[in-house]
Amino acid sequence: MASNLIGQIVFPPDAHGHRVWEDPSFIKWRKRDSHVTLHCHDSVEGSLRYWYDRSKVDFLVSKSATWNDDAVIGALDCAAFWVKGLPFVKSLSGYWKFFMAASPTSVPLRFYESEFQDSEWKTLPVPSNWQLHGFDRPIYTNIDYPFPMDPPFVPTENPTGCYRIEFHIPKEWEGRRILLHFEGVDSAFCAWVNGSPVGYSQDSRIPAEFEITDFCHPCGSDLNNVLAVQVFRWSDGTYLEDQDHWWLSGIHRDVLLLAKPKVFIADYFFKSNLAEDFSYAEILVEVKLDNSQEASKESVLTNYIIEGALYDSGNWFASDGCPDLLSSHVADVKLQPSGATLGFRGFVLVGKIQSPKLWSAEQPHLYTLVVILKDQSGRLVDCESCPVGFRKVSKAHKQLLVNGQAIIIRGANRHEHHPRVGKTNIESCMVKDLVLMKQNNINAVRNSHYPQHPRWYELCDLFGMYMIDEANIETHGFDYSQHLKHPTLEPSWATAMLDRVIGMVERDKNHACIISWSLGNESGYGPNHSALAGWIRGRDSTRLLHYEGGGSRTSSTDIVCPMYMRVWDIVKIANDPTETRPLILCEYSHAMGNSNGNIHSYWEAIDSTFGLQGGFIWDWVDQGLLKDGVDGRKHWAYGGDFGDVPNDLNFCLNGLTWPDRTPHPALHEVKYLYQPIKVTLGEGKLEITNAHFFETTQGLEFSWSAHADGCNLGSGILILAPIKPQSSYSIDWQSGPWYSLWCSSVAEEIFLTINAKLLNSTRWVEAGHIISSTQVHLPARRETTTHAINISSAALHTATQGHIIKVSHQDVWDITFNIKTGTVESWKVEGVHLMSKGILPSFWRAPTDNDNGGGPLSYLSRWKAAEFDSLHFITESCTIQNATNNLVKILVVFHGSKHSQSKILIKINMVYTIYASGDVTVECDVEPNSDLPPLPRVGIEFNVEKALDQVRWYGRGPFECYPDRKAAAHVGVYEQSVGNLHVPYIVPGECSGRTDVRWVTFRNKDGFGIYASRYGSSPPMQMSASYYSTSELERATHDEELVEGDNIEVHLDHKHMGLGGDDSWTPCVHQQYLVPAIPYSFSVRLCPVTPATSDHEIYKSQQNF
Repeated sequence: MASNLIGQIVFPPDAHGHRVWEDPSFIKWRKRDSHVTLHCHDSVEGSLRYWYDRSKVDFLVSKSATWNDDAVIGALDCAAFWVKGLPFVKSLSGYWKFFMAASPTSVPLRFYESEFQDSEWKTLPVPSNWQLHGFDRPIYTNIDYPFPMDPPFVPTENPTGCYRIEFHIPKEWEGRRILLHFEGVDSAFCAWVNGSPVGYSQDSRIPAEFEITDFCHPCGSDLNNVLAVQVFRWSDGTYLEDQDHWWLSGIHRDVLLLAKPKVFIADYFFKSNLAEDFSYAEILVEVKLDNSQEASKESVLTNYIIEGALYDSGNWFASDGCPDLLSSHVADVKLQPSGATLGFRGFVLVGKIQSPKLWSAEQPHLYTLVVILKDQSGRLVDCESCPVGFRKVSKAHKQLLVNGQAIIIRGANRHEHHPRVGKTNIESCMVKDLVLMKQNNINAVRNSHYPQHPRWYELCDLFGMYMIDEANIETHGFDYSQHLKHPTLEPSWATAMLDRVIGMVERDKNHACIISWSLGNESGYGPNHSALAGWIRGRDSTRLLHYEGGGSRTSSTDIVCPMYMRVWDIVKIANDPTETRPLILCEYSHAMGNSNGNIHSYWEAIDSTFGLQGGFIWDWVDQGLLKDGVDGRKHWAYGGDFGDVPNDLNFCLNGLTWPDRTPHPALHEVKYLYQPIKVTLGEGKLEITNAHFFETTQGLEFSWSAHADGCNLGSGILILAPIKPQSSYSIDWQSGPWYSLWCSSVAEEIFLTINAKLLNSTRWVEAGHIISSTQVHLPARRETTTHAINISSAALHTATQGHIIKVSHQDVWDITFNIKTGTVESWKVEGVHLMSKGILPSFWRAPTDNDNGGGPLSYLSRWKAAEFDSLHFITESCTIQNATNNLVKILVVFHGSKHSQSKILIKINMVYTIYASGDVTVECDVEPNSDLPPLPRVGIEFNVEKALDQVRWYGRGPFECYPDRKAAAHVGVYEQSVGNLHVPYIVPGECSGRTDVRWVTFRNKDGFGIYASRYGSSPPMQMSASYYSTSELERATHDEELVEGDNIEVHLDHKHMGLGGDDSWTPCVHQQYLVPAIPYSFSVRLCPVTPATSDHEIYKSQQNF
């Protein structure tokens, strides 16, 4: 029956034809049971050598990560590398013959036959996604399915890929059973060998394996074997795969041939029971044999011996040179006489190890388990192995414990994404992700939202990364259906859902990094989930269970795991005495574009509230794809750029890194908030806390540096005794080596920075890496007073002609002011043009993704409804209020409105005072209408000459920061070019800001320019400078579309609204970072600078002592 069904796939079905790809009860045929990754070793030493070679991976590997066309070959090279050293495993990856059919009914007739002529077909690399090689098109949607929902049916127009490859069976494999193993195919497929159907499978993210022994030509035959594969873009399985990522199809992971003996190790499950004091561990290994070809299946122990051994992998790298791998043996596991445990039909090996080295993300100690099958003569028949770790995951009241410690999850969600090869994986690129994560203090990853490449788990074991492994189930689109139930409520989908969970658990169960299984993502909640949870709990009691659907607090989750819940609400749950589970945010701080504001608020709550144990940021990488632009250059593309309909535009761009893993500025904030060494100053004490759970500070070097008004006072090494995990060390700050410097300083403000850096190289970074850096504001040496200018006795020259006033001082500088417009038309110093446009009030910013989120309630919608987006300034009046020999004072009154006849939205009084010294102060009084929504900004803007492209400032930096995302940005003096200030978010918007700026200079290469600072009692400013105008940043839809202006647009803001980031679809800037429509007053000082001018001295000169 099943064979007939498969046969029907390749023929155009008639009206009564059964389409198996639209039948949720038919999810596989001839597919072997799910199991751990098999390696088919030929010896124990060979297995150890294999893991020794695969363990020689560190941060240097990440340096070869490639994100362009070279990645295509890189993926093929990795496929070959991953089977190196496995004599009974062969990769079929390479260039296959490929034909793209419009639908399953239009594939070439009998293309699967050996004799079929495919010479006219094109080639396609395997593994790959065919949309990234010129076939079909990528589609990006977040929630919506890419076709009308009519489950289990999919469109008749269903792109179908036909693949063919020839292969030989090595002569050395004679007498062995041949398994055909697909690591991942999207979304459903069937396969033939030499014209015979060998299997069908769904689930795009877990392996499908078929035995093909009887379909292959004999070993040593001159005949080529022909493998043909038909891949359906859409299937009923698609309804369970509605994740927020690109819809990409094809054989995207490796295809392997495995050769096994007649009786072989088919699966094994490593478990350990650690003593309460962790002094020893009992080992239990469940082993399954495949003896299906034995005549007598009940007498396997009569003919075979099953045993195992444990080797300490850490000893392999204890010294240079080639190690004696076998000498690392630490324990044996022997067959348990009773033969089986309750409910397990297989064999159980048991053993014990004293003083095991425990695995954690901080100290990822691994052992290698080798399981051996011998015949009665002692000859090795089969051998399997994998890295394992000893660690205990358990629950306590409101706590998730690892090895008895209530660890904090400092996590990120991670999709498999490569900008050139899509869902295909490359070792160096995976290592790059892990290296960057570890270097930025990320200790946990959630595999969103499907099982990922097997090598990813091995690397997380090695590098030390806690993991939530998630089943490939998401049905988000059903949320908005008025007539369809979620599959979890339908018994017809139960088998398919359970199969996906089983496939994940059985493949990944031996990985130490996995501390929790997840039932999937955004799939509602119902009886099917209860069944999935019951199966996992019955199969694996050594890990916790996670599922957010149904409100994140159902009986199917051991963790309260909400997404995007507000800070006050997570605190409320943590304080709920009836809730006994820990709360870990499965998604929070939506990193879409210029975002991640407020994230410090979450960590203030997490660090101070029992029951809160961290969360996973959404998400790791911008899912942009490389696309050729009209100019021939490649750029990052998002939804709709490929003509894909429907699409969700740039909602795929919400990573902490760009697609090529260049970090976004927000990653600095993440590193700071996740840092394991905390430093606080209070009540005269400097407290240094080691927030690690297992590591002391013995491997760290502490250093200090002090800065006064941005100038270096001194620095040195801070000698501390090792601080135990979860412990603190306090010192009187006045007893520190910086105290004498503080005493002798007359600066207005002094900052102390404490750094902690690694003394030794690790797998993920070289020695000297700073893991923690904290800046504290030391008590003021003196009372801070109002800033003021010492009025010069030099004389001004003022000339008026029509509506132009020209103010100058000898030949040093001159300013041309237009009384009609109330703006500066020209400002020169020693003949060098500085400013040619401005100064104007400024209230608008180029909207960010977060500004745009929320439909009619979004900040942008409210601004537009108030006509704030088209605000123009009408000069109501401009008068000279005072003119003496050494100053000129001009009052300008602006009205802000859509046009001259429309309602006045905001009134601005600006008083310019031009001093003979060359200083210009601008005092602003702003009075917005009280019915306006929160304002984007309150400040001034002006344009300086394009040559003034060297920016130096005293404030927070050196990277981009905003009022609600500035914890990581230390106060200091920094210098960058205008071009480097720009942050190239794929979709442009407000960017490149620097917060808490005391002063800033813009100079040309010769040193001429303009200085600007806060003035009077005004607080520090928000500053930005860009070649791109605000209107240009708002116009362009891609960064590469931006057109530079003729000048540099400068913004100096008294107030700037926060970025928000709790999510990107509701207005969620926290109250304290909003800019309410109330009156504001502020002052700014400007003055020309020459090569001889010191910006620090100018700032110091206006301090009143």
